[in-house]
Amino acid sequence: MKNQSNQDSAATLPPELAGTRMPRYRRLRRNIVAITSLVALVPLFVLTGINYFQDREAYRAECNFSVSQILSNTKRTLESMVEERQSALSLIIQERSYADLANDQTIATILQNLKNSFGGFVDFGVINSDGIQTHYAGPYDLKSRNYKDQNWFHEVILRGSHVSDVFMGHRNFPHFVIAYKNERGPGDYYIIRSTIDMGLINHQVYSLNFDRNTDVFIINAEGILQTESIFYGPVLQKADIVVPTASRKREVVEEREENGEIYSAGYAYIEGTPFILMVLKKLDHPFRHWLQHRSDVLWFLLLSSALILIVILYESAHMTKQLREADLRRVRTFHNIEYTNKMATIGRMAAGVAHEINNPMAIINEKAGLIQDIVEYNKDFPQKEKILGQVETIIKSVDRCSQVTHRLLGFAKRMEVSKELIDLTVLLKEVVGFQSTELGHRNIVINYDFQDGVPSIESDRGQLQQVFLNLLSNAIAAVDEGGQIDISLAGLKDKGVVVAFTDNGVGISEGNLKHIFEPFYSTKGEFGTGLGLSITRDIVEKLGGTIEALSVHTKGTRFIVNLPLQKAEFGGV
Repeated sequence: MKNQSNQDSAATLPPELAGTRMPRYRRLRRNIVAITSLVALVPLFVLTGINYFQDREAYRAECNFSVSQILSNTKRTLESMVEERQSALSLIIQERSYADLANDQTIATILQNLKNSFGGFVDFGVINSDGIQTHYAGPYDLKSRNYKDQNWFHEVILRGSHVSDVFMGHRNFPHFVIAYKNERGPGDYYIIRSTIDMGLINHQVYSLNFDRNTDVFIINAEGILQTESIFYGPVLQKADIVVPTASRKREVVEEREENGEIYSAGYAYIEGTPFILMVLKKLDHPFRHWLQHRSDVLWFLLLSSALILIVILYESAHMTKQLREADLRRVRTFHNIEYTNKMATIGRMAAGVAHEINNPMAIINEKAGLIQDIVEYNKDFPQKEKILGQVETIIKSVDRCSQVTHRLLGFAKRMEVSKELIDLTVLLKEVVGFQSTELGHRNIVINYDFQDGVPSIESDRGQLQQVFLNLLSNAIAAVDEGGQIDISLAGLKDKGVVVAFTDNGVGISEGNLKHIFEPFYSTKGEFGTGLGLSITRDIVEKLGGTIEALSVHTKGTRFIVNLPLQKAEFGGV
C-alpha cells in the first residue's frame, strides 16, 4: 500500500515537479546498486577465484609429491631386495662347484641358509643343460622336472642370469624365479634356480598404509598385474592401462585422466627385473576439494557479499530518497519564489487600487457631507430624516472603506526599517482588523488580555505588523470553525514587552515543533510555502527580540514574542 501511495502521489505531482517522479529515481537506484555492487563484489570474486586456483595447484603438487615419495621409497626397497637375493645366488654359483651342488643334502643346507639369511626363498634346484632339474630342495616334488620349454630357461641360457615375471608354473600359485647359468666344460653347463615367495614383494609394496584413493602395484612389459591392484583387479590379470615407456629415471610423475577421474600417476622400472612399479593416486575434483578444505573462504565470500548487498541496497535507497527530497525542495523553492513574486506584484497592484479608490471615496464623502449640510439647513426638505439617515450610512461606509484602504496602504509600504514610537495595543487591534472578514465568516473568537500601563516601544511598525499578521494567520489556520484565539500583551518592567498568540487548534507534534522555524518547512502540505515562520523569526531577531513556540498536539499552540523597548540599530529583511 505504501508503494502504491508513493506512485499515486508521484502521478499527481504538478507539472513543475514532473522531473521528480519515482521511475526516474528507481532507475537511478538500480544503476547505483549495479555499479556499486560490481565495484565491491568483483574484487571479492577475483580473490576467491585466485584462492581456488592456488588451492588446486597446491593440491596437485601435494599429490604428485606424495606419489613421487612412494615411488622413490618403494623402488629403492624392491631393488635392494631383489639385488640381495641375486647376489646370494651369484655367490653360490661362483663359490660352489658342480660336484658340491650335485648333492641333495648340500643344496638343502644351502636353501636353509638362504632362508635364514635373507628370507623369501621357497626352494632351490640344479638344472642340467637338457633342462632337467637333477637336484632339488624344497616343499614340492619337482625333482626330474623338465624346464626346457619354459621362457625363463631360454632367457637364462641367453643372458647368463634372469629374473622372471610372476607366473603360476607347476606350483599353481603366483611366484617368480631367479636363475644363474654356469659353464661345466665345452658345450656343457648347468643352472641354479630358486623360487622367490611373492609374499616378500607384497609385504614391501603394501607395508605403507595408503588411503583408499592410492593404489600401488607392479606390472610387467605386457601390462600383466604382478601384484594385486585396487583399481585394476587380481594378480596375473591384464590391466586396462597403458604400459609406460622404458626409462632410466627413478620415477616419472604425470597427471592423467581416465573415465572422468583425475589421477596423479607415477611409474618406475625396477632395475634388474621385468617389473614396473606403478603408483596411482585418485584426485578429488579440484572444486570439491576446495569446498571441503577452503569452506571458510566460501563462507566469507557469501557473508561478505550478503553484507555488502544489504549496505548497498540500504544506502542507495536512502541516498535516492534524500536526492528526491532535495529535488522536491529545490523545485518547490523556485515555485515559492515565483509565487512570492506573484504575490508581491498582486500587493503592489492592490496598493495601487487602494490608492485609486481613495480619490473617488473622498469625493463621495465630500458630496455626502454637502448633501447632509443642505438637508440640515433646509427646514422644509421633504423626508428630511430619511435622507439624513441614508447620507449617514453613506458616510459610515466611506469611512469603513477608507480604513481598509489605509490599512492596506500601510501594510504595503516599502519594508526598509524605520524607527517610530508604537502603541502595541493599537497595532494588535489593527492587525486583527485585517482578518475581520475571515474571523467573522468562521465565527472565531478573539480574546484580548492587555496589561494596563504597557509602555510603547520604539521599533518598525511595518515589520511588526507583518510579524503579528503571520502569527495571527497561522492561528486562524490551526483552529476549527468557532475556535478561540487569545492575544495577550504584558510589560517586562524596563526590559521590554511580551506579546503572545494562543489558539485552541490542532497543535504541533513534538517532531515537527523543532523544525517549524526552518525555511521551506511546512505542515500544511501544498497550501503552505514554509517561509512564514522563518521570515517571522528573522524579522523579530533583527528587531532585537526573540520568538519561541510551545505546543501540545491536538490541544493548541502558543507563540511568544519578546520585544525590546528600543533598539539603536535595525537590519533589513
